[in-house]
Amino acid sequence: MDAMPGATLARITHDPAVMGGRPCIRGLRVTVGTIVGLLAAGHSTDEILKAYPYLEPDDIQAALSYAAWRAEEAEIPLKAS
Repeated sequence: MDAMPGATLARITHDPAVMGGRPCIRGLRVTVGTIVGLLAAGHSTDEILKAYPYLEPDDIQAALSYAAWRAEEAEIPLKAS
């Protein structure tokens, strides 16, 4: 995954004034980490949407896609000249 799809990426926001700049869903105070953590703990999409009624099913998918994209990132150290 070299690039995030535009529509999916648009759902993930970074704002220093919201949750310390951590990646959030649509500027809401729900982080990607929260969503992924709930899924990893065994909660279903329906359970998450019930707990956070202002989220949409596409938000859950966006969080997963973003997390997968970040997991595939590679940092390459720069060599000093």
